[in-house]
Amino acid sequence: MSSPPLTLCLAQLSPRLGDVGANLELHREAIARASEQDARLVIFPELSLTGYRLRDLTFEVAIARDSRELDEFAKLSRGGPDLLVGFVEESPDHRFYNAAAYFSAGRLVHVHRKVYLPTYGLFEEGRFFAMGSEFMAFDTGIGRLGVLICEDVWHLSSAYAYFLQNVDWLLVMSAAPGRGLPEEGDEPSSGQAWNSLLVAVATFFNCGVFYVNRVGWEDGVKFWGGSKVVDPFGTVRGHAGQVEPELCFVDVDPAELRLARINTPIRRDERPELLRGLIEDITRGGGRRQ
Repeated sequence: MSSPPLTLCLAQLSPRLGDVGANLELHREAIARASEQDARLVIFPELSLTGYRLRDLTFEVAIARDSRELDEFAKLSRGGPDLLVGFVEESPDHRFYNAAAYFSAGRLVHVHRKVYLPTYGLFEEGRFFAMGSEFMAFDTGIGRLGVLICEDVWHLSSAYAYFLQNVDWLLVMSAAPGRGLPEEGDEPSSGQAWNSLLVAVATFFNCGVFYVNRVGWEDGVKFWGGSKVVDPFGTVRGHAGQVEPELCFVDVDPAELRLARINTPIRRDERPELLRGLIEDITRGGGRRQ
């Protein structure tokens, strides 16, 4: 029996770089407005609590899982919508992670640490962050979820790992800059690439994809927005604009998961055991079997 339809809030914000207090207020306002619309889940962008191009500020804005800020999000989720928030996590042994925290019913349910850290072009994450080490699905009142942070989703093995854990919805948060020079009203070339990727992930992995990107400028870099929901058939069901902060509300129907898996039973027919030997050889350095 499928769950009833639910309303999502894609909180496409423009965080202030390094200003946790101001960004916390942006989150409070978004959550209050989402609650007025009876949203079941509010998703914020990557590093929504801190801004993205932190460099040495990384160590000043980092917080632990028992911090006052995360405790406040837990309280805000009590009687309100579930929340997915981006922050810099400092571990007990003083490693720093680009992380996402999921809150529901007054408690911190799950933390995902970004696994793939882009360190090329304008990206410098590998200089400041430690790498996460797992993709772990978790159960909530709105279904079985998996979280990906920006570069994670560009490695298809990440979404495939969640596919093997039977997730219903993939939550993707990013701080993706706009590249290419589009005509007025068109998406940048980087946005078009993101769209193709998200549609492919939803279609081939029989799941819905909830994508939230940020907007605004930091250090000469413009972030393109374009937050959206892609249903399990690969259809974009709702999206935000490309320039301004926006709360985008989209209704999704879990019954579509069942229909998509009946129409295209990829999950039923998948055979991950066929990859076991190949992956073992590659990770041992033996290359491909003959």
